[in-house]
Amino acid sequence: MIVKPELVKKIKDHFNLNIYETKVWLALLSKGVVSVGETAELSGVPRSRTYDVLESLAKRGFAIIKIGKPVKYIAVEPKAIIEKMKSNVLTEANEKVKTLSGLSEREEYKELEQLYTTGISPVRAEDLSGALKGRNHVSSKIKEIFGNTKKEVSICTSASDFEKRSRMFLPELEILKNRNIKINIALSGHESEIKKINSKYGIKARPTLNKGRFVISDKRESLFMITHENTDEEIGLWVSAPFFSESLHNMFEISLR
Repeated sequence: MIVKPELVKKIKDHFNLNIYETKVWLALLSKGVVSVGETAELSGVPRSRTYDVLESLAKRGFAIIKIGKPVKYIAVEPKAIIEKMKSNVLTEANEKVKTLSGLSEREEYKELEQLYTTGISPVRAEDLSGALKGRNHVSSKIKEIFGNTKKEVSICTSASDFEKRSRMFLPELEILKNRNIKINIALSGHESEIKKINSKYGIKARPTLNKGRFVISDKRESLFMITHENTDEEIGLWVSAPFFSESLHNMFEISLR
């Protein structure tokens, strides 16, 4: 059986297999039902290793052991394997989320918080700033800022960017609303787009001439984007400085139409 090395590498990466497992699985798929000897011949994997590899694939659901002698293995449809892998990933993710959700109640977490509080308290305000790269990292920081807000949060972005982030924004805004946090939203763009967003999502965004994209929390902490919204890798600058954040908030208010 001749298989292109590029295919072997891609299948290996996609299905999280080692090189022998990949070659044996491809051999199995090419025949449907094979013995250990046939698999070794087709795959080019040493016969001494083929049995162990087939057993490993069977345990992981890539093959089924056929009853009878000699022992043979039946290929499992790739579509079924993908569905099983998706299910496993979701199960593992849910279990991980459950574990992480309960972590805040554990003693070791409280020690982490204490270490952070002790370490951060002597740091000067002007040193509490940093850059975040990537849309996911920026969105995670926005969620964190929302979570730390005590009284008021201000959001300035474009109508199109708000639409793109709506899946992240809307649940967070609902949480802020339930916490009685004052929410100010200003959107740049055509007024018809802004009215459509207000109607669609039940918010009260005001139009602004400000083309900037930023979030301000309690006039103390802010995150603003320094790249265009359509840039491949978004970069945000986070600053925890009351003087800067209050000044940015004042400019935000002035820019409202």
